[in-house]
Amino acid sequence: MEIRVKVPDHKDNFDMTSPASHPRDPLHGITLENIINQLVQRHGWSEMGRRIPIRCFQLNPSVKSSLTFLRKTPWARQRVEDWFIAELSQK
Repeated sequence: MEIRVKVPDHKDNFDMTSPASHPRDPLHGITLENIINQLVQRHGWSEMGRRIPIRCFQLNPSVKSSLTFLRKTPWARQRVEDWFIAELSQK
């Protein structure tokens, strides 16, 4: 006895995500580098290091070192993203 099972074609069900499909994600389409650059431009490294006391903001800060650290450190990235979102909601 042969049993045939129809396997759904995943190509038909594949939906490309677009900004309109993420209305509740305020960070959709915004890179971490963009977030850092905007915060540095608005507040400067010293204020960032004061608010989020991590070495990459306090000692010889750079966007590159911050990206490296934040990508490997979820709690720090979350604090940066939360700060950025808070500023977005104030506008």
